[in-house]
Amino acid sequence: MISRRNFIGSAALASATLLAPPVFAIQTDEDARLDAFFEAVFQRSLDRSPTRQSALGIRRDQDKWDDISEAREIEDHQLREADQTRLNAFDVAKLSPQARLSHRMFARSTELALRDFPWRHHDYVMTQMGGMHTRVPSTLTNSHPIASKADAEAYIKRLDGVAPLMVQAVQRLAAQEAKDIRPPRFVYGLVLEPCLNLLKGAPFEGEGDSPILADFRGKVAKAELSDAERADLLARGTAALQGGFATGYRTLIAHLRAAEAKADETAGVWKLPGGQAYYAAQLESYTTLPLKAAEVHALGLKEVASIHDAMRAIMKQTGFAGDLQAFFAFMRSDPRFYHPDTDAGRAAYVAEANALLDEIRARQDELFDHLPKAPVEVRPIEAWREQSAPKAHYRNPPQDGSAPGIFYINLSDMKAQPRYQLAATLYHEAIPGHHVETCIAHEMEGLPKFRRFASIAAFSEGWGLYSELLPKEMGLYADPYSDFGRLSLSLMRACRLVVDTGIHSLQWTREQGIAYFDANMPSSHYDNQREVERYIVIPGQATSYYIGMQKIIELRSRARERLGDRFDLRRFHDITLGAGPLPLPLLDERIDAWIAGGGQSA
Repeated sequence: MISRRNFIGSAALASATLLAPPVFAIQTDEDARLDAFFEAVFQRSLDRSPTRQSALGIRRDQDKWDDISEAREIEDHQLREADQTRLNAFDVAKLSPQARLSHRMFARSTELALRDFPWRHHDYVMTQMGGMHTRVPSTLTNSHPIASKADAEAYIKRLDGVAPLMVQAVQRLAAQEAKDIRPPRFVYGLVLEPCLNLLKGAPFEGEGDSPILADFRGKVAKAELSDAERADLLARGTAALQGGFATGYRTLIAHLRAAEAKADETAGVWKLPGGQAYYAAQLESYTTLPLKAAEVHALGLKEVASIHDAMRAIMKQTGFAGDLQAFFAFMRSDPRFYHPDTDAGRAAYVAEANALLDEIRARQDELFDHLPKAPVEVRPIEAWREQSAPKAHYRNPPQDGSAPGIFYINLSDMKAQPRYQLAATLYHEAIPGHHVETCIAHEMEGLPKFRRFASIAAFSEGWGLYSELLPKEMGLYADPYSDFGRLSLSLMRACRLVVDTGIHSLQWTREQGIAYFDANMPSSHYDNQREVERYIVIPGQATSYYIGMQKIIELRSRARERLGDRFDLRRFHDITLGAGPLPLPLLDERIDAWIAGGGQSA
């Protein structure tokens, strides 16, 4: 779901194994020099982030956490300044077209990072959407496999290392607070909840194992170890949980509780020092376009009205008698649209998701020539974080192939997961959405790693929203209610344009944002509240979806019009995804060049 700003049937399965993402070869000596520079910078960044190593399946610094101190951030800034100087020394005229694009992208991302450095304290350190409080357990449970005694001992060292890590986290929080920068009061309870949940169960208070002990115990049980080794590791792991892990989280919890008492209810970042300029920078970073808040707001109002009209057409198709608000109430309340809020209901929901995944997987070769090698599967979000986690998100597979891509779905409240939205959500997160887009980039050969693993919200989230539309064009969403579900998710992204800018530029309150959603969306008041609270803590990010999707549709229409009979949808998709994530202006250039070349494969 969230991207940070810049920085099948048998035939289809056969296609997935026979066709690979494009390979980019070094063409000139200057290409080789530039590629070596990019590799050195990427490896340096990787060396400085053990958690990213773990996410990519690299088992090197498994016993360490990232240094999140201000001193390290200043050092990173100085390294970027040096990188910019070194980049300017390359002779662009001697580079191949692909290397020239890499040069432009690196220059752009470095320039933006340097520009945004003065805003480094404005990005909230911890929110319900993420931070070190959830990155620690997520890294341990999802990205720290245990196949050997050394893996288990590294896990234990990480548990002990939580105490100094959380000292750094508290120092970063205090540095923000000294500048009068803190999120609204409601955020603190949502951040505290998963922290407190991690300290429930053995070896703490409560029944059963705590989430991390359960993870450690389960992994150690499956590793090739002797009984004596398992017993020793479990004893040491338990001690580390009671020691460094618990100390770190209790230190963080105490600070958060004290800070909560000083927080106010003001939602928008306009309240922060230089807040309007900060929000303008956020909009440009997330959309990759020089858009003004006022024009984004106006676009949102226009698109909301248009989608409402499309919903009224579906309402008439179903024979519903009443206005749109009555139809919304019907969709919220009719039991046919919801699985029961029971274990059986959750199992049925996952089974339905798997059936939809099998269906679209069997037809994905209608959309792409190049398919990812990595598989994807459906999983419920873990219980310890489900109350503060988003409704759904995607986690990419590690590079060593040890795990699949994961489409996570939040099943804590089945009334928050209407069946009519499941198909569109799955298409967005899995196939043809984030799983395809992410894995195609990660699996490319010869492309600099900073491009393969780039995070560009307008591209990735724009592709995700576009991926909700594609199955409609394939004849899916045959049921009018599931098509309504697709429109309801598109409507949510249009409402985001209105509410994000309303809160952070027009000084709307949290309550005004929720009221706008209640008046214009079919979702529940609780869902609307959760949505708006997300926009409050990540200003600008929510605008990237609709802006990115509009650009992809615009480029497809341009290509289809200019190429006529030569237009091939699969080639268009391969070209769109075939250079890794791109800022929208560079994607525009890439599609124009493809059109000029007659719409042939890259």
